[in-house]
Order: sequence, then C-alpha cells, then structure tokens
Amino acid sequence: MSDAPIAIFDSGVGGLTVMAAIAKRLPQERLVYLGDTARLPYGTKSAETVTRYAVQATRALMRFEPKMIVVACNTVSAVALPVLAAAYAPIPVVGVVEPGARAAVAASRSGAIAVIGTEGTVRGGAYVRAIHALKPDAQIIQRACPLFVALAEEGWTTGPVPELAAERYLKDVFAGDRHPDTLVLGCTHFPVLVAPIAKAAGARVTLVDSAETTALEVEHLLDERSLRRRASAAAPVFLGTDAPERFARVGSLFLGSPIAPAQVELVDLAP
Repeated sequence: MSDAPIAIFDSGVGGLTVMAAIAKRLPQERLVYLGDTARLPYGTKSAETVTRYAVQATRALMRFEPKMIVVACNTVSAVALPVLAAAYAPIPVVGVVEPGARAAVAASRSGAIAVIGTEGTVRGGAYVRAIHALKPDAQIIQRACPLFVALAEEGWTTGPVPELAAERYLKDVFAGDRHPDTLVLGCTHFPVLVAPIAKAAGARVTLVDSAETTALEVEHLLDERSLRRRASAAAPVFLGTDAPERFARVGSLFLGSPIAPAQVELVDLAP
C-alpha cells in the first residue's frame, strides 16, 4: 500500500501549487494529478454541481488505487469534502481549507483575518467556520475575487491588469488603520498572483498560502498510517479533461517546472 500513489485534483491547474509543495516535501512519493480543465471554474457553480464534479473526478482517479486523495481545490474542500470522505473511506481525503485556517490563525497577531476566494468558497463559509473553530474571537472579512482565476489560468499574473483587479477587490478590505493583518489566499489559483495581491494588501499584511500547510498535513497522515513511500522518486502523472497543450503551458507556471503536452493524458469524467 505504501507504494500506491497520492491522487490530487482541482478544477483546473491551480492545484498544481499544492502538488509542487507535496513533491518538495515528499520527493519519493508517486503523484497523480487531475485538472478538470473542461469545466472550470468550479467557484461560480452550485454546491450540488461542484459535489457531482468532485465525485466524478475522484472516481476517475480510483483506477490508480491511491493511498490518499488530496482535494487541491478550495471550493470542493468547502462544499464536498464530507461526501468524498464518506464515499471513499478508509482512504484519507485531505482538503486545503483546514490547513489554511490553521496557518492563518498561527500567522495573525491581532486575530483580524481576511479571506479571498471564489464565489463558492466565500458563499460556503468554510474558512469562517474553520478559523472560528480554532479562534472563536477572530474577526474575519471575506471577499470573492472570481477574476483572479481567469487571470491565473491565462498566465496573466503581472502588470497593470492584475494589479488593477487586486486593488479593486482589496482596497476597502485594507483601508484604514484597523485592517486585517493576515490574508488567506483561499484559492489554489491565487499564489501565482501573489505579487499584485501583496501590493494591494500592503507590506504589513502576512499572506497565507495553504499549499505548504496541506503538504505538512499529507506528510503527517502518511507517517501516522505508515504509508510513506521509501523507494526512489517516480515521475508524476497528469490528467486533464480538455486541451493538453494549454494544461502543459499554464500548468508549468503553477508547478514551477516544465510539463510537456505529451505528459498530459486526456480523460472524460462524464458518468
């Protein structure tokens, strides 16, 4: 069982930031990544649709007989994690919301925390619940930033357009002296936009990316269940539901290393 892969999925290529963090911390593990690029973004869709898509994606990954499922999508983590955990028990299912919440509480000095994400993540309130479970008196401001997903998927991460979008979304959140001191990047697409987001938030604000904290959670669970792989590193597997060339081009930006189009297997998630 320890030689089985870790399966990771997201609505697109944003979750490759989580995959990169896991690969850095656990370089010997076999990793399989699925990006549902044909149906992104998930963040504008209903909870019922997101749950259906998440079940279909996980079902497609089960042919690899994974030892763990990592939901590298904040929207799915916010609305469908309990469904997946129940459906695929005893395989552990790890989301990104709770690790991100823990990191935010640890980083905040004042307890004033801002969360940015997709419409679905913000509407579901998962970060609010997770942060309040750890720090009941935390003051939380949420802001949906749907345009960031499109900019990230286009690879449009620097320059005046993302800077103007970040300023428009965040200006009032960080106005005045009593603004949040911590900002949670509540979408796996957002880390590639860290420069314009940080500029809009201001130098005194700590940005929290849940990718590294999620990788720590994965490592902890592998050790707890004696599932860590001891063999040498294995090549990752990439699956996409549309446009392998685009997956490879934009995905390379998120992963931090090149992906060749030939490495991306096209899959159909239709039931």
